[in-house]
Amino acid sequence: MRVVSLLFHDVYASDPRESGFRSPGADRYKLTVPAFEAQLDGLAAVDVETPWLAHDLLRSSELPSPEPGCGIPAAITFDDGGESYYTVAADRLEALDWRGHCFVTTDFIGQRGFLTPAQLRELDARGHMIGSHSASHPARFNSLTLVEMRAEWSDSRQKLEDVLGHAVTVASVPGGYFSDNVARAAADAGLRVLFTSEPTTRIVEAHDLLLIGRFTIRRGHPPDAARRFVVATPWARCGAWVGWNAKALVKPVLGASYARIADWILEPNR
Repeated sequence: MRVVSLLFHDVYASDPRESGFRSPGADRYKLTVPAFEAQLDGLAAVDVETPWLAHDLLRSSELPSPEPGCGIPAAITFDDGGESYYTVAADRLEALDWRGHCFVTTDFIGQRGFLTPAQLRELDARGHMIGSHSASHPARFNSLTLVEMRAEWSDSRQKLEDVLGHAVTVASVPGGYFSDNVARAAADAGLRVLFTSEPTTRIVEAHDLLLIGRFTIRRGHPPDAARRFVVATPWARCGAWVGWNAKALVKPVLGASYARIADWILEPNR
């Protein structure tokens, strides 16, 4: 099974601090409204299938079959739980009759720049898929103990279920800091689907959990980056994979310093 999952963060009108986490590191992944709309326009121009949601896989055990010539299914995801998913992104997606995944850092629900319980319930009712992005968004999630990881997933899942009134079994890994223990802890906490930041189309199983990679769209990428990932423009997916694996080698060496310097060393299209 394969899917091209696209990873976005926040969208802003004039100031990156309008939505989500406020730091230079977080700002690297935020798009202006015109830049976000350009990415959606690129996807719409290639007649992408209606983006797939994770609960489709949980219900049917297989991805929808695309029409001939349409390529493999695509999915749209947003990390962090910034308010712009409600104020900007959801409306833009719905104008195309699309829905997305909104992964929420639950300790920040209701804080300035983040989604409120009422907004989460409305998004859920409108057909968007709400999932966990951990409770506190630790700086290096895979450096936590297994007990701490379980608590992050369990606490976040419980808070979202209290807000939404139904089970939440889908999540994404904060900061891209994935490991086998991260997956194990997620499965222990009752999650069934975990999105990583590895740029791959493969869906794999681990610890009774489905792992789905994603292709990140960030500031400085070409306006048609999402389209290139979906239609497999030569080198688009390959370049993302090479960059991600380079980061995977360097992150353990740089440790906490990675976030301050990786943008200038490793990221393409800066």
